[in-house]
Amino acid sequence: MFGLGDLFQWERFVTPTVIKVFYWLAVVIAILLGFAGCVSSLTTMAYNPFVGMIFLIVSVLGACIGIILARIAAEFVLIVFRINEHLGAIRNQGSAMNQGPGMRNQQAGY
Repeated sequence: MFGLGDLFQWERFVTPTVIKVFYWLAVVIAILLGFAGCVSSLTTMAYNPFVGMIFLIVSVLGACIGIILARIAAEFVLIVFRINEHLGAIRNQGSAMNQGPGMRNQQAGY
């Protein structure tokens, strides 16, 4: 996880750790909204069974799609941070290669 000190330092990103909390929060919200839609569709079935059944199907599908979209959004954010880490590693490798024996001799004036 991360400590309180990480919030005040810019050496480490906090978002990859926090994004998991937001993902689970979005999953809970999608499930609660789906459940509320199901309850509402059951009350609608008392007046019009066809519309209530359609509303029930839409509520369940909406909850599933909400969970999938939350996962896609969370993975997209994590991918952006992972790309940043890989680009930093490539940059470090490139600077290490530029500091090879040939570059040292050129810098020293040989």
